[in-house]
Amino acid sequence: MSDSVQLQPIAQDVYAGPQLTPEAMKAAAEAGFKAVLNNRPDFEGGPDQPTSAAIAEAAAAAGLAYAHLPVQGGYQSPEEIAACAKLLEELPRPLLMFCRSGARSTKLYMQATALDQ
Repeated sequence: MSDSVQLQPIAQDVYAGPQLTPEAMKAAAEAGFKAVLNNRPDFEGGPDQPTSAAIAEAAAAAGLAYAHLPVQGGYQSPEEIAACAKLLEELPRPLLMFCRSGARSTKLYMQATALDQ
């Protein structure tokens, strides 16, 4: 990934980052990621925000598994947390999760993995 995208490790094989573009999918694959999980609702940041469909298409072209689980920044429902836990079981690793800043994806990951405890 480029130096301009700050990724935070949140587990041994899971990273969180800020909004990614379709163009970033090739770089993610080249960096060794196998899957991308988008936690940002479409158009949350306005009309210039890349859509999930555009990112999914670029991810597929780069050979990445892709999932879209849009959640709000301030609250994730029990159903959303459970859906994330299921995706964490299913998606190949290393996994790159993203939202606007990376904080929402990190929080969602922590809540989803806490279900196992």
